Amino acid sequence: MQKISFDQIIHGDSLQILESFPENSVDVIFADPPYYLQLQRELWRPNNSFVEAVNDQWDQFDNFSTYDEFSRRWLSACKRVVKETGTIWVIGTYHNIFRIGAIMQDLGFWFLNDIIWVKTNPMPNFRGVRFTNAHETLIWACKHKGAKYAFNYQAMKALNEDLQMRSDWYFPICTGPERIKENGKKVHSTQKPEGLLYRVILATTQPGDLILDPFFGSGTTGAVAKKLNRHWIGIEKDETYIRIAYERIAKIELVDDRPEVYHLDTSKRRTIRIPFGTLLENGMLKPGQRLFYREDRSRFATIRADGKLLFETIEGSIHHVARYLAGGSPSNGWDVWYFEDEAGELKPIDRLRLRIRENGLQ
Repeated sequence: MQKISFDQIIHGDSLQILESFPENSVDVIFADPPYYLQLQRELWRPNNSFVEAVNDQWDQFDNFSTYDEFSRRWLSACKRVVKETGTIWVIGTYHNIFRIGAIMQDLGFWFLNDIIWVKTNPMPNFRGVRFTNAHETLIWACKHKGAKYAFNYQAMKALNEDLQMRSDWYFPICTGPERIKENGKKVHSTQKPEGLLYRVILATTQPGDLILDPFFGSGTTGAVAKKLNRHWIGIEKDETYIRIAYERIAKIELVDDRPEVYHLDTSKRRTIRIPFGTLLENGMLKPGQRLFYREDRSRFATIRADGKLLFETIEGSIHHVARYLAGGSPSNGWDVWYFEDEAGELKPIDRLRLRIRENGLQ
């Protein structure tokens, strides 16, 4: 078995090295595998200037069968290596992401989201024969259905100005100072923007977690992991990429290394559970009182003495009745039911739960 040393790049073939890693040893995997773009010829702009497309040797495969077998091997190894509580991110384009997605499902991975990275400055379609390809897709998955996994919901909400983070993410492709070049040429043809990795790592890890990137390239995963005070391991067989990545990461210094700067608040999941009935017991709500659904005064339920709600002929918990009104979609009753205060204004019942937590009323 490969001995794991944190914050290093392992030189070699990803398939061989992954298969030598200890089982259940990493918290999160971010994989940016070859896309197998299947380019048939060189690309030129209308002004006859050459387009530096992805034509690297590492993106060459004989056929789809060869690519699928390659994908199956590294994904199988990743599934063995990632922890039961861990997750994997895989990014790709229309050339490969559907094949990879099918293989992941065949291997038993459970999809949590597909994220669309919308490129705010995409490369044009110079020949004018297709739509401009302006996005890539990330698959976020856990090891199997029902697995517990880390998701820093509150951090994502805070990052998005206190709104739920959506699955469409807007970032420019690497240009300007962020694009690593040597002798005026791009070092890596598919270098990812640091903002994309910042969001991935912030969403699914805590300081001290270990992030593995089996196709490390120019080291974006390691660079962002270091900036967020996380551990990382990269696997890369190109010695030029390894040198560039080490130089890049070595330049990064934390402004403040105190744990509280980087640790994410997950207290909402750990706070003491407050049953809805506690609001009745403390006199904050009363039997017979109306609760309004999503601030809509035309739809309301009546509170029963036992804490259940009654909406027409439907009765149940605040969550059960909310789910009924949402057409069967999962619904958190604390977020959708409103009470009328003394001034006649509608306020969310979650405010009452918060008051109990702050004042210690039980």
